[in-house]
Amino acid sequence: MEVAGEAVPVAPGDASAAGEVRRRVARLAAVLELDETAAGRAAIIATEAATNLAKHARAGGTVFVRGCNRGEVLGIELLAVDSGPGMADPTACIRDGFSTAGSPGTGMGALRRQSDEFELFTLAGSGTVVLSRVWATPPPDEAVPGLSVAALSIPKPGQEVCGDAWASASTPGRTVVIVADGLGHGPDAAAAAREAVRVFRAHAAERPAALLERMHRSMRSTRGAAVAVAEVGTASGRVRFCGVGNISAAVLTPGRDQSMVSHNGIVGHEMRKVHEFEYAWSRASLLVMHSDGVGTRWDLGRYPGLQTRDPAVVAAVLYRDFTRGNDDATVAAAREPPA
Repeated sequence: MEVAGEAVPVAPGDASAAGEVRRRVARLAAVLELDETAAGRAAIIATEAATNLAKHARAGGTVFVRGCNRGEVLGIELLAVDSGPGMADPTACIRDGFSTAGSPGTGMGALRRQSDEFELFTLAGSGTVVLSRVWATPPPDEAVPGLSVAALSIPKPGQEVCGDAWASASTPGRTVVIVADGLGHGPDAAAAAREAVRVFRAHAAERPAALLERMHRSMRSTRGAAVAVAEVGTASGRVRFCGVGNISAAVLTPGRDQSMVSHNGIVGHEMRKVHEFEYAWSRASLLVMHSDGVGTRWDLGRYPGLQTRDPAVVAAVLYRDFTRGNDDATVAAAREPPA
């Protein structure tokens, strides 16, 4: 489910934030038609995630809430993100009865128990990301084709809609990811980005260059957008990439990072050159794409172990540490699921 997420800031000691996160989760659970049990578990996770940030994050943090899917199964994804102080012993922190704030020490343990999927990434002095997913029904045992893809897409502060959009489509041996950044901010930017995604969804089987040509023709009535399309061929071991405008993209493989090339222009208005570039892909590779609301001076080498984590955790760390704070911001990440 490729939708803009909601970001709820949590200030240090702010007990009211838990209620706000819980309300956002309840609204999303109703939209997704989660049953009472799944919605109740998501509410507990929302409460514990926000409470933990209020108690332990010295500078506060953010809880991101979005819908997600695995095949046809829908769910809720929460990311609790802070910038410090991190956990010296994450294994102990998850264990019930462990506390650094004089509480019963059940918060992180409750998060793990109530989650269908749970992941914790922390570095001492650099902050923590907690990922939790609750599914409406158990996802199928058989593997969903393609890569595991996740993203954060957050509006510019003060805006109600995000001028960025993203989407992905998978078939066996092939996953395509798009990131679009509508020119400017607000509803008109969002309309341009949504049109790029609409065209993508209607023609996702086409090659990246052909998709951009279609978008260019269809988006003439919009204000236009920067758009990038990456087609990952897990069977071929190649990535086809085509971009126009300032969407940054890279394929990260141990020992080799490849930044991907976009041409100048605005899809829907000025697109003089469309060219596909090819890059190598392996099972250990990670795809990262982001709009210019996120800075480009990041290096995953600063975060030992991050490259092998869930793509949602990768996106959250990059958003946390490199968002510019004055623009819509989208970070998408994709990698092959664990064997």
